[in-house]
Amino acid sequence: MRNEGWPSLRVSDWIETRDTLHMWTQVIGKIRLAMAPMVNHWWQVPLYVTPRGLTTSAIPYGRRLFAIEFDFLDHRLRVEASDGGAGEFALEPMAVADFYAKTMTMLDELDLKVSIMPRPTEVETAIPFPEDRQHAAYQPEHARLFWGQLIQAHRVMTEFRSGFIGKVSPVHLFWGALDLACTRFSGRTAPRHPGGAPNCGDWVMVEGYSHELSSCGFWPGGGEEGAFYSYAYPEPVGYADHPVKPEAAFYSRANGQFLLPYEAVRTSPAPERALLDFLHSTYDAAADLANWDRRSLEDDPARRAAPR
Repeated sequence: MRNEGWPSLRVSDWIETRDTLHMWTQVIGKIRLAMAPMVNHWWQVPLYVTPRGLTTSAIPYGRRLFAIEFDFLDHRLRVEASDGGAGEFALEPMAVADFYAKTMTMLDELDLKVSIMPRPTEVETAIPFPEDRQHAAYQPEHARLFWGQLIQAHRVMTEFRSGFIGKVSPVHLFWGALDLACTRFSGRTAPRHPGGAPNCGDWVMVEGYSHELSSCGFWPGGGEEGAFYSYAYPEPVGYADHPVKPEAAFYSRANGQFLLPYEAVRTSPAPERALLDFLHSTYDAAADLANWDRRSLEDDPARRAAPR
């Protein structure tokens, strides 16, 4: 497959595949959640973009490791274990119930006994995985194009992340809302988060937002082709009215965050610059208005790389 740059994928064209894939990622993400040691802000549960799709990365299991990957080139779900065991099956139209059953059977056959809470979180209608026959669509081309969007977002967000030497998350995909995210922290604690995410205990959000932060990411919603977002918690006074770049960016009071439609980036003469402008200017708004100690939290990555 040739590099297609910033792919176009209208949300309305792939919403059924998107929603099915969302539930599939929740099944796989909950397997990682069940087995990985707890890390601050739930950093042990997301998935990661790979040259072929999305992976859990290595998950501990006794004295072994295993990993699960969505391959969006060959359209397979693969499991590999450190003892040489492996299994896979085709990604094709199938109900969440069948995907769940195939996945758990495959783990069982590899002597990976994993028990998860078989119900999705952070969605309004939480159909238990074994009962979900409503979500059953899978168009391989749409999944591949979405992965292509994630590749581009990952590239630019990784560059943006490199300028921060304070506490900062990896660029990772949270399967709760199916968004690729990267979060910077000021180092100060935050007011207790009120929670409120659908079908998700408030204590989950309390842990996720325990410290003051500025977060950015990409979500396959919020625009005709998805949207980049940026928000601060707690939101400082004046944040919503702070000028940001590029011109297509705006503050959504309904979402409590700045949004930049993916299509505005894709069609820009310089997509990477447009997105970096958004990421930097929205972070500037959060850090300046909340009086972050920017001198100790930021550094030039080029300077740090110079001695190599």
